[in-house]
Formats: sequence, C-alpha cells, structure tokens
Amino acid sequence: MKVRQSVIVVDAFAERPFTGNQAAVCILSNPASTIWMQAIAGEMNLSETAFLHRRPDGWGLRWFTPTVEVNLCGHATLAAAHALMEAGVGEAGKPLVFHTRSGSLAVIPDGTGYAMDFPALPVRPEQAPAGFAEAIGAAPVWSGTNGMDLFAELQDESTVRRLKPDFTRLGEFQVRGIIVTARSAEFDFVSRFFAPASGILEDPVTGSAHCALGPYWSARLSRTELLGYQASARGGRVRVSVRGDRVVLGGQAVTVLRGELAVPADTSGETWPTTLLERR
Repeated sequence: MKVRQSVIVVDAFAERPFTGNQAAVCILSNPASTIWMQAIAGEMNLSETAFLHRRPDGWGLRWFTPTVEVNLCGHATLAAAHALMEAGVGEAGKPLVFHTRSGSLAVIPDGTGYAMDFPALPVRPEQAPAGFAEAIGAAPVWSGTNGMDLFAELQDESTVRRLKPDFTRLGEFQVRGIIVTARSAEFDFVSRFFAPASGILEDPVTGSAHCALGPYWSARLSRTELLGYQASARGGRVRVSVRGDRVVLGGQAVTVLRGELAVPADTSGETWPTTLLERR
C-alpha cells in the first residue's frame, strides 16, 4: 500500500497570502533519497522545498532549491515549523527542534509568529570580485563575504530597490548568492538576495541572509534588536535579534495550499527519479 505523503505551500515571513517567500513542505513518514527529494523540489519549482521526517530527538530537515541542496534556509525552516503547528504537532512556547546540515535549529512558535534560533554568519571585509559592480548594476560602498555569499552595502535604499542585475553575469560568481543592503528610512535596513548560481534569480525573503545582515547592521547601528525588510517584488519583514554567535529571526507565515504527493517517497536512490534528473 502506498504511504500518503502530504505537501503544503507556505508563504513565510508573510502576514497575508501572496507576500513573503514561498516554500513547499513535504512531511515524510521516513527519510527519502537525495535524488527523489531533488526531483520533487524541481517539480515544485519554488525557491525552496523542505523535507521533514520524525526523529526521536526532533525532526530531520533538508532544504532543496529546484537545482541544488543547500546548507541553511531560513524561510523554509519557518514554513516547516508552521506546517507542523497546523498539523497539531507543536505547541506555542515550546521549541520545535530541527536537525540539519547546519546543526540543530530551534524554532519557537510564540502565538503570533515564530522565533528561529540560527547560527550567526558574520561577513568579513573583502574586495568585490572583478565585474561585480557591472553585474549587480551599482558600485558597493562596502563589500565582503561570509564564505557562502557575497555581501555588498550600496549607497542608499533607493539604489537597492531599483537594482536590475545582469543575472547571467551574477551566475558566474561561484557563491551560493549575493546579498545587497542599505540603511532604510522606514526600517533599520533593506536588502535583496540574488542566487542565479543556485537556480534562483531573486529570492523574495531570505532568512539565512539575515544571519549575515543582523551582525553587520548591529555593529553599524550599535543595537542588537533590528527590523529588516527584503525589498523584492513580494517583500517581507524579518525581525532580527543578535545574540553573540547566534541570531534569532522572527516572522509570520500563511498556508496557501495543501495537497498530497502522487508519487511515493523513494528510499533507495536508484528508482525513476534518476533518469528524470538526467533529462533536465
């Protein structure tokens, strides 16, 4: 008998539907093969698809873009916590613990949203690579990296909001993504996140980027409690609390779709998804 596998689509870092960042969440009865999960993520074709399975010490969690598995994803973690709360698994005020490539991550539903305890990913100064200003469409006033993403502060908020990058050229930089940011009049800072090398031109709201943005703006503004706005077309607010080598990210989430996978989870890694991926 085929085991039913649920899938839902959640708008994360969103107070209402059709804003924030979309993530699919698949709640699995058992761990599935990497090949199968990557195929499902490609089929969903959202910036991230999260896969959950129950463990004695919490939940196993992995994240996939349509083309690659990633080490850390904030919005899909928020979406995963929201999916479990709606399934009646979690309880307000008690942490949900996820075991991931980036270690154990705790998410606490607080009644109005979710607080996610993530590792800080501070950036260090580094000259932007050759051709960066031309690819992004603006000259940085400060540039750096955290080993995963390129990071650039731009002249002002309007520059960040008006950017029209050359995605082909951005995709040539061998990094997960590119974070651009500036001080904001309404918020503490604004940002955008581009990741063409990871199969995403622009990510609507990127929780993991705020693991770098939080420490950066905390040092600049001499505050540990911050409010960021990711200025994509969908847009989303992220509350950031910097606590030493950890960053607590806060936001809300809304479910927009519930369904069931028509293909069973593969646990061998040797069945039909292999040939499907080879045709992509």
